[in-house]
Amino acid sequence: MAEITAALVKELREKTGAGMMDCKKALSETGGDLEAAIDWLRKKGLSAAAKKASRVASEGLVGVAIEKLTAAIVEVNAETDFVARNEQFQAYVGNVAGVVLTKGSDVATITAAAYPGTGRTVAEELTHLIATIGENMSIRRAARISTPKGLISAYIHTPLAPGLGKIGVIVAIESDGKTEALEKLGRQIGMHIAAARPEALDIASVDPAAVERERSVLAEQARGSGKPEAIIAKMVEGRLRKYYEEVVLLEQVWVHDGESKVAKVLQETAKEAGAPVKIVGFVRFQLGEGIQKQEGDFAAEVAAAAGVR
Repeated sequence: MAEITAALVKELREKTGAGMMDCKKALSETGGDLEAAIDWLRKKGLSAAAKKASRVASEGLVGVAIEKLTAAIVEVNAETDFVARNEQFQAYVGNVAGVVLTKGSDVATITAAAYPGTGRTVAEELTHLIATIGENMSIRRAARISTPKGLISAYIHTPLAPGLGKIGVIVAIESDGKTEALEKLGRQIGMHIAAARPEALDIASVDPAAVERERSVLAEQARGSGKPEAIIAKMVEGRLRKYYEEVVLLEQVWVHDGESKVAKVLQETAKEAGAPVKIVGFVRFQLGEGIQKQEGDFAAEVAAAAGVR
């Protein structure tokens, strides 16, 4: 069993918004397992947040690049926001996005590739940039998508420079339809994905483990109603549909009108384009999502030095 420290209780409070005593009890009941404690609080109706929606972001940039029917996206991290406005750093991120177009998403492969116009590798150029600017930097992740026909689209929310910003989206649309209709859809779907944060393209693509976890939480919540298990099962399925509407792109409500589902928008676009329209893939990167910055806590440091937990 993990030791239940003040720091662990604090982290659970920050993730859920629950009270201190409730967090301590949740950790005690789950053997100090943070994720299990989050579910325990949700099942008891004590969590103020269903998801870990807010993350402390690291700095840097997300960059996108397109070539014909292939798109690439990369996240490069730095220590401060100041570096994101540095032209050398911006050029590096843009060039690395171009490398991803040809080399794919594996970071080790990307860093070993030749960096354009220098005679250095991508990793060596990064080392050179670190020495020049004076901050630590790293290539965190990358992705590449393509379509055999149709359109590739990229969207950067509030760009700092062309193709560079803190939220980036790439979308692959397969269709033989009219280019104008597909281009309009590409722009709008990129904006939708940036705003709505879908986790999967369709229901079949949702992580089965995530579905089962959600089903377990919903079932425990429904049992509080005291209804028979058969009724509870129906309640859970109804609430799961709501869950899919939150995390599945095709099930989400179109942010541009607040009414239609994305799947319906594709059907309407197909009529306008004169051919079936299918989204074959998308990637959304938000700078620093999932990274927790280490924050200094002087009181905790003094307590630790004194051997007090």
